[in-house]
Amino acid sequence: MRRLAEIFKTTLAIRREEEVLLVTDDAMLEVASLVEAALRELSDEVLVLRMHPRSMHGEEPPRVVAEAMKHASVVVAPTSKSLSHTSARKRACEAGARVATMPGITLDMLTSGGMLADYREVERLARAVAERLTEAKTIRIKTELGTDFEASLKGRRALADTGIIAKPGDFGNLPAGEGFIAPVEGESEGVLVFDGSFGMLGKLAEPLKIRVAEGKAVEVSGDGGRVEAIFARYANAENVAEIGVGVNPSAKVIGNVLEDEKVFRTIHVAFGDNHTFGGRTRAEVHLDGVILNPDVWLDGEKFMERGRICSL
Repeated sequence: MRRLAEIFKTTLAIRREEEVLLVTDDAMLEVASLVEAALRELSDEVLVLRMHPRSMHGEEPPRVVAEAMKHASVVVAPTSKSLSHTSARKRACEAGARVATMPGITLDMLTSGGMLADYREVERLARAVAERLTEAKTIRIKTELGTDFEASLKGRRALADTGIIAKPGDFGNLPAGEGFIAPVEGESEGVLVFDGSFGMLGKLAEPLKIRVAEGKAVEVSGDGGRVEAIFARYANAENVAEIGVGVNPSAKVIGNVLEDEKVFRTIHVAFGDNHTFGGRTRAEVHLDGVILNPDVWLDGEKFMERGRICSL
């Protein structure tokens, strides 16, 4: 417990007098109880709101929860489905709250893997990657399994998920560690072959292939139709929403995308909502897929070779 409190102290810089809001749901009570105990070591005022689990990543929380988030100094959200890409989270940050989302985090993840990283080093790497993505106008991703995908980044600003959430309005995941960007809608083409993990599917036993045309997923194979069903159910779910590079040296691919997308030598591409981090698409879903050991070019210059970042 002491170690977890130290992590929150380092990442969130919680002060004793601050009002800290813990947002959780009925499926995360065991994890939430440990998070709450750690937060109470740092703040004299920890409030807890528990809701029913959302049905999908990116679905909005109840109005009462969203309103409470805007009035807290710090929001910590260990929930079964992600609140990261919701209007509620965005508005809380706009109101000055520091928000850490922890979608799907497990008891093991609280005290191992990516959570135990040196977050000052993670911060350095995430900011450097975000700067490179912001400078680029195009990105190309290729792998030996058949990924060959291009997207426009022109005019878009990348963000750094550093793990250091210390200033009013700051937001990030815990565990943290990526530079990510919303590619231009309608301007991505090609084939993505995910071989790490994917959203609701967890760790992939076999590759998942998604063909993209004009910025949208148009064909899916390798998952028995489950991803296609999500794309069909939610408006704009097939939108290519995000491209991110993992920079957390302690993270491992475990089948939980919260940690998987932070792993070194990976890149991830997400579908669905991106309106909270520079895109123009609203959707009730945000699904990330992880690709291992990619080759990546930014404006035609080699940026990653088999997952290794060539230079920062």
